[in-house]
Amino acid sequence: MTRRPNNNRRPAATDGSQPADKPGFAARKVAADILGNVVHKKRPLDGELDTQSGHSGFRALAGNDRSLVRAIVGAGLRHRGEIAEILTRLLDRDIPEKTGRVLDILHVAIAQMLFLDVPDRAAVSLAVDHAGLDRRARPYKGLVNGVLRRLGRERSDLTEDLDAELLNTPDWLWTSWQEAYGEDLARKISTAHQKEAALDLSVKENPADWARRLDGVPVGVGTVRLFKKGAVEALEGFDDGAWWVQDVAAALPAHLLGNVAGLKVADLCAAPGGKTAQLAAAGATVTAIDISKGRLKRLSENMQRLGLSVETVASDLRSYEPAVPFDAVLLDAPCSATGTIRRHPDVPWIKKPYDIEKLSEIQAELLDRVIAWVKPGGLIVYCTCSLEAAEGETQVSAFLARQTGKIEVVEINADEIGGLTECITAEGYLRCMPCYEAGETPETTGMDGFFAARFRRS
Repeated sequence: MTRRPNNNRRPAATDGSQPADKPGFAARKVAADILGNVVHKKRPLDGELDTQSGHSGFRALAGNDRSLVRAIVGAGLRHRGEIAEILTRLLDRDIPEKTGRVLDILHVAIAQMLFLDVPDRAAVSLAVDHAGLDRRARPYKGLVNGVLRRLGRERSDLTEDLDAELLNTPDWLWTSWQEAYGEDLARKISTAHQKEAALDLSVKENPADWARRLDGVPVGVGTVRLFKKGAVEALEGFDDGAWWVQDVAAALPAHLLGNVAGLKVADLCAAPGGKTAQLAAAGATVTAIDISKGRLKRLSENMQRLGLSVETVASDLRSYEPAVPFDAVLLDAPCSATGTIRRHPDVPWIKKPYDIEKLSEIQAELLDRVIAWVKPGGLIVYCTCSLEAAEGETQVSAFLARQTGKIEVVEINADEIGGLTECITAEGYLRCMPCYEAGETPETTGMDGFFAARFRRS
């Protein structure tokens, strides 16, 4: 009788060890799992990388391997379109469905070979091992080996004519940006998304001094930009609550309320609390409202570290009613977050045009509600971390048309936002782009995509 091969047997490595025991194997396997979960199951990357509740394999890794996973997945998402095009050129036909992690294994390996400082030999070897240990991917182990080795040999020919900006942006997003801003700016936005964002800190006071102490540079208004990566908790001033992490663009909307000292201000959709901290540090009596109790708990923990006192309310804004009107309202509305792709490279691959439509409806409903929550003559700032006109300029135009005579636009001046003239539109709105300069040197180029408009209740 012929013995049937045992396809479940784990292949042994040539050095006598098991492939799963090789240094770096666990990190690559987790990276492929997480990449697949993000792209195919639409799970947010932050959730997968959460050290308390995220991917179990990621939580089990040592610190250096976690950093490697972040780097691999980040590169794989930022350059996903390029990698997909390269695979199209390398494969005679599409890989069938239900083949395990074959495509994810290939994407992880190519991300290392082309965009990270990883030797081809290591990336190829570990990818082949991974395919061999995945029951459904095992029949494609030879294909994985052949495809990656060919890429190593023909790298220049396969990559020299790639249109990275176009390929790395999903068609629906590219169309949206091109229609709103033109092709030149759309390309600059996409180019900015291929680079990891610097670390920005909002400081309570004396940004120039903190820039010196932390080896950074002042940008925007009260923001310090750092270029060296490391544990945030280990930086000087963290334990003392001298600063908090917040992108330079995200810090601008709170400044549009002017001098808030002694005023009662509502921060709506407040978590994780960067704008809440700004308002409280400026002397406002802040009510921070958010629909998520869990996110509000984290906000409260942040305020405790910063030594700031705020009131928190867990509520859906569509059913909330304040007891008395506020002096000012900051509405950081739920949005698609397409302005944060530099920091969240999963956004293009987990969001769809349908999300923009639904979120735009919510934004319109909230804008109409909050008019009554501010005293006559009080200011309302509406903002979104989105690049989509439907969540910015178009949303505001419709709002003004619906509320004629009840609200008026208060135009934004460059002096209010640290002289960032490029970020002010002809209508007097704030429109930050990922490719805009945040400071005076090329190194300080880059910020989150943000929109804000300021109104006064008549």
